[in-house]
Amino acid sequence: MPSPGSAPPGPSGTPGPPPEPARPPGERAAARTGLVLAALSAVLLWLVAASWSPLLSFDRSVANALHRRAVREPDLVHANRILTDWVWDPWTMRALIAVAVLWLWWRRERLLSLYIAAAVVLGTVIQQSLKAAVGRERPRWPDPVDSAHYAAFPSGHAMVAAVVCVLLLWLLRRHGVRGRAWTAAVTAAAVSVLGVGLTRLYLGVHWPSDVLGGWLMGTGWALLAVAAFPWVERRVRSRNGRPSSALDHGDGPAD
Repeated sequence: MPSPGSAPPGPSGTPGPPPEPARPPGERAAARTGLVLAALSAVLLWLVAASWSPLLSFDRSVANALHRRAVREPDLVHANRILTDWVWDPWTMRALIAVAVLWLWWRRERLLSLYIAAAVVLGTVIQQSLKAAVGRERPRWPDPVDSAHYAAFPSGHAMVAAVVCVLLLWLLRRHGVRGRAWTAAVTAAAVSVLGVGLTRLYLGVHWPSDVLGGWLMGTGWALLAVAAFPWVERRVRSRNGRPSSALDHGDGPAD
């Protein structure tokens, strides 16, 4: 008689294949949250594409108020430009994730390394495709304090920061970071994602709904990527006939 939790015997009495492991609570939560954010992103995308008057009015009122303040505060404008062009620039964020990808590869976590790189690249493709499809113009000012090019929706700075920070937090949690280090990482990620969006608004190069769209889409995409990785890992494992530890959980580089 099979022991509790064991696989049922096959037709010849031999044990059958092991049952598919249940999705862990964290994976299910990431999937649910990612789907909710994707749905909210779709609603916001439709409102922007349809030029919904209440949304456009809100965007203009917030942008006008921030621009009036920015033209009176050149020192604060300079600080925001440093933050948006250097500290939280999309290429800075991509450099951070590139370091993480190389570190994973060095640890022989090859599948995870490639998966993270692919998630970031696909996130950028989604962002640029939406910009081209929506074609929303950026705010225009007679006395601009900064400039930006290409379409406005969604904010690339906000979306890239959200994708990278969510993925980096997932990697930290996956590799055992807890306690004060985890709190510091979450705080730094939250400040970065919120901060870069606010700098784009203050500098007058985005509408509020652009930044909100970047936050929603970036966070949603990253959470869906997190939720999908165990499934990808199981598929690769079953195809190669090797345990997942041999594919993605190396103990580090060989001596």
